Order: sequence, then C-alpha cells, then structure tokens
Amino acid sequence: MDLQTLTYIVVGATFALYFSIAIWAKASSTGEFYVAGKGVNPVANGMATAADWMSAASFISMAGLIAFKGYDASVFLMGWTGGYVLLAMLLAPYLRKFGKYTVPEFIGERYYSQTARMVAIICLIVASLTYVIGQMKGIGVAFSRFLELPYELGLFIGMGIVFVYAVLGGMKGVTYTQIAQYVVLITAYTVPAVFVSL
Repeated sequence: MDLQTLTYIVVGATFALYFSIAIWAKASSTGEFYVAGKGVNPVANGMATAADWMSAASFISMAGLIAFKGYDASVFLMGWTGGYVLLAMLLAPYLRKFGKYTVPEFIGERYYSQTARMVAIICLIVASLTYVIGQMKGIGVAFSRFLELPYELGLFIGMGIVFVYAVLGGMKGVTYTQIAQYVVLITAYTVPAVFVSL
C-alpha cells in the first residue's frame, strides 16, 4: 500500500469517526444544541477546549507566523493563549452561573444595559469573523492540498463537512467531535516530537 492510499484511509477514518459522533450525539433539545445539555465532564470539556485552540486558525497560523518572523512573533502566541485562558477563567463560569447561552445575553443581563449588550455583540462579531477567516483559510489550504484540488473547492468541501456535523449534533456533537479531534491532534503532535527528540 502506498503512502497516498494510507493517508486517504487514515483521514477518511478520522472523518468517519467525526460523523459517527455527530450522529450519536445528535441534539434533541435547545439545551443540548447550545450548551451540550450541561452534561459534559470537566476533563472532556478541557479536551474539547484544547482541540479548539489547536485548530487551523491558531496552530497553523501561529506556527507560520513564528517561522516567518522568528521569536519576536511568539508574543502573538502568548497573547492568543493567555487571552483564551483568561476568557475561560473569567467569563465562562459566570455565563454558566447566569444560565445564559451567549456572551451578549450575559453582559446585558449582568449590567442591566442594552448598550453593554450591543458592545458585546460588536466585539463578538469582530472576534468571531477574525477567527473564522483564519479557520476557513486553514481548511481551504488543508483540503486543497490533501485532495489535490483548487483552493476554492477544498474550502467548500471542508466547510460542508464542518456544517453537517455542527448542525446535526449542535454543541453536544461539536464538543464530542472536538474531544476526538484532541486525541487525533495530540497524537499527531506528540509522535513527531518524540522522534525528533530521539
């Protein structure tokens, strides 16, 4: 079996796993769709969060930035990671405590202000667009290189796959899919690191 065929089998099996998880964890209520039914184990939730950090927008972009600019670019890596941890520690627990699904809902309720809610909405849109642009660029590059297709076609295929398992499973499906992604990614990062260190 040649390397190309083996690569297709491994990547195909990975996506089959993701789709199976999305079908298994299909959201059956609003709570499951938005907050995974509030029933995800904290360790599993941490794995899902770590997988989200090790995504195309962060891992590929940050690695490229550091390779291009050198150690000076590591400040972006620290800022990205530090901001992620601060957001998780300072906002997420209160969001859950207030029983709200989105940050603007929480901010508006917490500060009794429509203005604060609008500021939160604008910040959320700017941050989300920045993140999604990086993610989509990474998806397009990865799929176009993997399938040897034009960038645009690779982008649409990748977006289609993400759309299907996100809509099907909601936050519950996405969380469990990210846990599987964490296992795949941490293995993919650790194995080469072990061989390089040897």
